[in-house]
Amino acid sequence: MSGPKLELFKFDSCPFCVRVMMKLDQLNIKVELRDILSDPESYQRLVNDTGRRTVPCLYIDGKPMFESADINAWLVENSDKLEKNS
Repeated sequence: MSGPKLELFKFDSCPFCVRVMMKLDQLNIKVELRDILSDPESYQRLVNDTGRRTVPCLYIDGKPMFESADINAWLVENSDKLEKNS
């Protein structure tokens, strides 16, 4: 199954990012991870695209979504359409 392309911009010590990561794990959803602290290109892309340095930010087919509660709600609502981890 091929759903929208998902990229999560995050950093490990962010509690809101951890909340989203836990939901991704629970739902077994495949996502590309972009750590803005260890990857300067990802950080720059986030700032250039959104004007913000705020994480978590889930890109859904290139469109950014912020706020962990909104991201988690979207993941639950769309789980059946999203690619799963093998």
